Amino acid sequence: MQFNSFEFVVFFLVVYGLYLAMRRNIRAQNFLLLVGSYYFYGSWDPRFLSLLVISTVIDYFVGLKLAVTEDNRARRRLLVLSLASNLGMLAVFKYFNFFQDSFVALLDSFGVQANAIDLHIVLPVGISFYTFQTLSYTIDIYRRRLEPTKNFLNFALFVSFFPQLVAGPIERASHLLPQVEKPRSLQTREINAGLFLILWGYYKKVVVADNMAGIANTIYNGYTGYHGLDLVLGTLAFAFQIYCDFSAYSDIARGISKLMGFDLMINFRLPYFAASPSDFWQRWHISLSTWLRDYLYIPLGGNRLSDLKTLRNLMVTMLLGGLWHGASWTFVIWGAFHGTILIVYRLFETRAGRQHKMPSTTLSRTWLGLRIAFMFFLTLIGWVFFRARSIPQLVHFLTESGLAISTATAGFAYEIAFFALPLVAVQVCQQKSGDLLVPAKLPMIPRLLFYGFLLLSIFVLGVRESVEFIYFQF
Repeated sequence: MQFNSFEFVVFFLVVYGLYLAMRRNIRAQNFLLLVGSYYFYGSWDPRFLSLLVISTVIDYFVGLKLAVTEDNRARRRLLVLSLASNLGMLAVFKYFNFFQDSFVALLDSFGVQANAIDLHIVLPVGISFYTFQTLSYTIDIYRRRLEPTKNFLNFALFVSFFPQLVAGPIERASHLLPQVEKPRSLQTREINAGLFLILWGYYKKVVVADNMAGIANTIYNGYTGYHGLDLVLGTLAFAFQIYCDFSAYSDIARGISKLMGFDLMINFRLPYFAASPSDFWQRWHISLSTWLRDYLYIPLGGNRLSDLKTLRNLMVTMLLGGLWHGASWTFVIWGAFHGTILIVYRLFETRAGRQHKMPSTTLSRTWLGLRIAFMFFLTLIGWVFFRARSIPQLVHFLTESGLAISTATAGFAYEIAFFALPLVAVQVCQQKSGDLLVPAKLPMIPRLLFYGFLLLSIFVLGVRESVEFIYFQF
């Protein structure tokens, strides 16, 4: 069941109506949301529910046991149980075929023939998201930064909360669990913000992302027939597609949650306005980047060790971040690319800072604009690694992209501009105001006109069929 389907609209209206009717009984509301979340997740494949339930049960009891166990060795064993069970399921269902095929290919390169085992493994939707979410719960309890909940219903709802279950944001128990445990109140301001986020999310998904997908897929799937500027436009279309597709899911998830009195974390903060790699990762998929920072980069030593070890930690974190996105070497290369530019920028900024410390207020708008433009250029290169489905395809895009035009170039460019410019205009306003919700705070008439434009665009320009969100595959 996808957000951009009629089935989901009916599902949500039914759940929301019952939710409002139960507003005086938080336990009934939570039970309703848990049942609804399990139905929502099971609509893809009921078999996947077993993995979600197993993860929930293990981490609930591990959390309780960690809270009352003082022996450090016993506590480590409990943590290992949580890590092994959760990461073990993730490894089997997401990475078994990848590592097996890579190993078979390696043996073949040495002249050793091996037969792969075909287990017919299907990737459970959203497993990477809820695995990291529930792991953060047990790790925080192990670190004594969080007290476990004794209410299984509340914990199960925290793990499976349907708006953000399959594509984030990846919530922390310290943020979401207290909202599950306490009565929620519906405020007019939050309802208005929720309605804007839902409408804006649907616009970004069905109008921008799905139309850009047609351009990107045409060029990437038939890449051998395209050269020069057409390849650049294909990557540009994909850049808009993946950003609008993924951020749209987060927007809709946040909007739906606000209508029910929940506040989910912001997952995207205008990432294409980033002026450096570190700035980009403070704006893109924030729930994942902060998770990797807190549970991988910092435990490895972060930047507290030598400069060389700090650079190592950056690269290891980005490599695993790339692998989190998908079981393919192109994702690993994408992670390595971002790790490399993070390291290069860090070395350059450290050296420049030692030589001449310039207050940020002296930076001109032109210089800032050039930095943003260059970072966007680097991001586009990264998206080639991300989107490519094979090494030959990757090599073709990196070596054949350029400024040469074809008879199709003008058509691609016009279509990208047509769907992207309204989005860019709104995001420039959001960037200048420093407020992602600025459209929802417009005076009544301008706000209604803007909402009318979004609705009209959705119904007239939106892609009719329900196109799956990209990050469902991760």
